[in-house]
Amino acid sequence: MIPVCSGTIVMRDDRLRESWTVAIKPFLICRYQVTQSFYAKVMGVSPSSIAAEDQPVETVSWLHAARFCNRLSAMVKLPDRYVFSSDGQDATAVATSDGFRLPSEAEWEFACRAGTKGPRYGPIADIAWYGENSEGGSKAVGTKRPNDWGLHDMLGNVWEWCEDVYDPAVYGTYRIFRGGGWADHERGCLATNRRRSHPTFAIDDLGFRIARSCFWS
Repeated sequence: MIPVCSGTIVMRDDRLRESWTVAIKPFLICRYQVTQSFYAKVMGVSPSSIAAEDQPVETVSWLHAARFCNRLSAMVKLPDRYVFSSDGQDATAVATSDGFRLPSEAEWEFACRAGTKGPRYGPIADIAWYGENSEGGSKAVGTKRPNDWGLHDMLGNVWEWCEDVYDPAVYGTYRIFRGGGWADHERGCLATNRRRSHPTFAIDDLGFRIARSCFWS
């Protein structure tokens, strides 16, 4: 996992035409999107639409991703990050847990940008698998140029679930995902793009990567 230092980032929501500043605390984030082989080692099965061990796991809901984080934490004797509701249809994060988790969307964008200010951290053809070069599917992780902090596929390949609820007053339990995927055109793969869906939603261009809080820093 890659250590990310503290900082600040200005976030924006084009739908609401609002912006806000978020203070980022030090955290760890995985260099790669979670692969199908890694997911299967932890969970015993991969839900992906097309089997390929070195490609990102997809067709995975936010709830699947949260359960993966808890299972991986248990395997290495870390506390659970997520406490699931009685019906299993939602979960809340334990803020004091240093177990594996999904990044917040502010952490995700901060890590994606890696100190850059533009819409992408490099020319799209060099850094992302997207609609114009993906040939209709995801590709092996880590095969495009990383950003300046060593993180691969922050744009393209598959969208990535984040921990945050999008707008509970309007959308209830909907969660955020970021980054664009293999089916998106160039305008879909931007550091600022925000999408959301129900935590049970799963589709073949949506996956995740894992993070951890750094309480020891």
